[in-house]
Amino acid sequence: MNFSAVLRQLNFDLLIFRRNPAATFFTVILPLIFLVLFTSIFGNGTLDNGARVSTVYVPGILTLAIVSATAVNVAITMTTRRERGVLKRVRGTPIQPEVFVLSQSLAGTVIAFVMTVIMTVIGRVLYGVSLQFETLPSLIISLIVGAMSFAAIGLAMTSIISSEDAAPAVTNAVFLPLYFISGVFVPNDQVPAWVGQVGNLFPVSHLNQALQESFDPFADGPAWPWNHWLVILGWGVFGLVVTLKRFRWTPNR
Repeated sequence: MNFSAVLRQLNFDLLIFRRNPAATFFTVILPLIFLVLFTSIFGNGTLDNGARVSTVYVPGILTLAIVSATAVNVAITMTTRRERGVLKRVRGTPIQPEVFVLSQSLAGTVIAFVMTVIMTVIGRVLYGVSLQFETLPSLIISLIVGAMSFAAIGLAMTSIISSEDAAPAVTNAVFLPLYFISGVFVPNDQVPAWVGQVGNLFPVSHLNQALQESFDPFADGPAWPWNHWLVILGWGVFGLVVTLKRFRWTPNR
């Protein structure tokens, strides 16, 4: 694979993202709005373990931002390009298909890293959330595993999205309920046990829990949430297999 071609395509995809106001709002601005709303409504008091409430909401909203930047953004963008004939025209250019697809995943990963920096800085400045140096390697691994896996899931979702207009509805119908049962909007200890068990079947919950461990203010060493990473990777591999078998380059007409 020509990695210089991947970097060139990645640059184009990031430029397209920056020029898309809707994608920028839902991926970058909306998670920040959620963070401010939740900490304003529920306060930033001290939990039973001595940590601030914001230490729960920052990783949770960061989970939402990563999923939005990868699975949601990739599913909507690739479906739109397919239905408008862009993907069909891409197949007629010298760009290798794997270069084009890999670039979509890498673009989501870059956006996820940028969102992590923004969320961490805002959480630190406004709400006193700290990220320990010892847990930084775990956070980086969680970001890479989560972003690449959810990008694969987003590509796989294009196979069940029939039209450009249906893309936002399908992605919201899939991920919005998962946010509620995965500890993103409501902490896991405040929902019925069976709801948390259902949430643990899906990768959103495991990404949230892996990030929660990275932001644990009482961690005395690096956190290695292998069990969560394996579940996320499993879903990513499943998404990759579905993509290889079902991904379409031509409009669904």
